[in-house]
Amino acid sequence: MVRKYIINIILIIVALGMAFPIFWMIALSFKANPETHDTITKLFFSEYSFTNYWKALSSDSFDIYLLNSVIVSTVVTLGNILFCTLTGYALARKKFKGNKIIMLSIIGVMMIPPHVIMIPLYRTMVNFDWINTYQALIVPWLITPFGVFLVKQYLSNIPDAIENAAIIDGANQFQIIFKIIFPLAKPIIIVLAVYIFLMNWNSFLFPFLFTNNAEYWTLPVGLTFYMGKQSINWGQLMSGASMSAIPIILIFLLFQKQIIKGLTAGAIKE
Repeated sequence: MVRKYIINIILIIVALGMAFPIFWMIALSFKANPETHDTITKLFFSEYSFTNYWKALSSDSFDIYLLNSVIVSTVVTLGNILFCTLTGYALARKKFKGNKIIMLSIIGVMMIPPHVIMIPLYRTMVNFDWINTYQALIVPWLITPFGVFLVKQYLSNIPDAIENAAIIDGANQFQIIFKIIFPLAKPIIIVLAVYIFLMNWNSFLFPFLFTNNAEYWTLPVGLTFYMGKQSINWGQLMSGASMSAIPIILIFLLFQKQIIKGLTAGAIKE
């Protein structure tokens, strides 16, 4: 019992330590002159104001950055749900020559840091004339090795009897995939969707590399240049960062049960 309390106390301390930067960011976003609040007392007990939020929304092109992030993250997420599930299904349920080689290739690609492909991918975008286009921000990420691996491992645990029963009942391949496999894979699809959305929502390197026109900047890129344009106005920068973080927090809060269920599925076998 004592050990349980000690572990809970440690976990609470760690959680507070991880959450404190978020609270600090949000608190600074409500301050007119955040750089003057050099102590916790001044920060939390001084006057609060929404001025920074109105200024951030009305100045520069914050609405464009936000719209671009929504479009790119949503389309990429939907693409991964479709293509990763179909590919994972083929690797998990179909036996064909090269199956294991493809899986080893996927695992090998997962081990390669994304920075390694930065220059070749940039040259590809230039050759396709996709610089400063949505294609460059979306197409390369419509399917990810991690997503395929994740879905494949999950679908491998689904009994073959379910699929065989559907075949006996006269279901064709598309009906099996979209009416049986997709519903059964819902937990892992939610995990994949949340992961891909957050990864693209927070992505900076490749959107920065593939765009030099503010019309196509996403929030991380826009906020970086916004910081320079405003001579680091910390209040407005923190308000913009807070608005950028809100979708991430809401998504996790809404789907935390499904995320835990998807990640732990198959961990215990009867």
